[in-house]
Parts: sequence; structure tokens; C-alpha cells
Amino acid sequence: MLFSITAAFRTVTDISPEILSQLGIRGLILDIDNTLADHNDPLPAEGVIEWIEMMKECGIRMVIVSNNFALRVKLFADLVGIDYVRESKKPFQKGYRLAAMRLGLPKRALAAVGDQVFTDVLGANLFKIKMLYTLPIGRGNKTLLKIRKAIEAPFIPKRIYGSDPSKPLEHRQLNAITYKEN
Repeated sequence: MLFSITAAFRTVTDISPEILSQLGIRGLILDIDNTLADHNDPLPAEGVIEWIEMMKECGIRMVIVSNNFALRVKLFADLVGIDYVRESKKPFQKGYRLAAMRLGLPKRALAAVGDQVFTDVLGANLFKIKMLYTLPIGRGNKTLLKIRKAIEAPFIPKRIYGSDPSKPLEHRQLNAITYKEN
């Protein structure tokens, strides 16, 4: 299925090494905008640097794959200390293929992490790797976000995992994790 999501999370920092281990994931292909940082924000979202360090300590390999321009991606990747593929042309396979080569892991051990159905989710499925969806963290253009949300709504899982059940979810008010094997 082209829009299959393996598991959905409130934020990237809700993805734990334990969950990755359960899913057999040892490498992550990460999106930047609205996943690791607000749209075009040069700084990572709260907790992202600590999350990346924890993942590294647990042996999880990571690479950023972004459609954004070279300088934006390089500066962000250098700041968080992980490799990157810029101007990747997601959802096409070019960026995913380069990332997989850099990670040196088989596809069955990889997952893409991102917030957009028609780039991140579709790209992961075309490349035949697991997809970990995160709710978008960006505040960008409100009108465009509303349109995007309406178009993507049918593809968003009904169950979204979040580490803080007291915070309301944008899409559904559920506090369970959904696993779907690819």
C-alpha cells in the first residue's frame, strides 16, 4: 500500500529505542521541516538534540533526507551532528537510496520518519521501508496547513502514540501505539 504507516507518534521525541527494537529498526531516515524543527527554523525543536544523542548512544544510525536546499540542510545537519542528503526529491527513491547506502543497513532495518503523507509516507513506501509518522510541529502558513491537513486526513492513523497523555492530539484523542508490519 502506498500510504501505509507502520507507527504514528505525537513527536519524533516520542520514538524510543525500545519501540525501534520491537520493530527491528536500527537506522532512521529523518525529515527536517515540521519533524525535527519548525518549518525553516534553523534550530531543532525542544528535546530533539537530546533525543538524537540518546539514539546515538543506543546504536541507532541516522541520516537526514530533505527536499530543502543545500545550505539549509547542511547547517541543520551540522548543528545536530548527523549526515544528510539534500534536495532529495522525495517521494522519489534517490534520497532514500543514498541514505540507505550511507547507513549501511538492509531495508528491513530502516524506517523513514516524517510528517507529510505525500512526500515522507509515500517515499518510504515506494522505497519499501517502514514509516514512522509524526504529527507536524510547524506553525507556518495557517491556510496552507489547514488545506494540507484536510487532504492528508484520510491517511493519518487513528491511533497516535505520545509520551504525555495530558496533551491533546491534533488528529485523534487516543493514547495507544499502532504497529503495522510492512
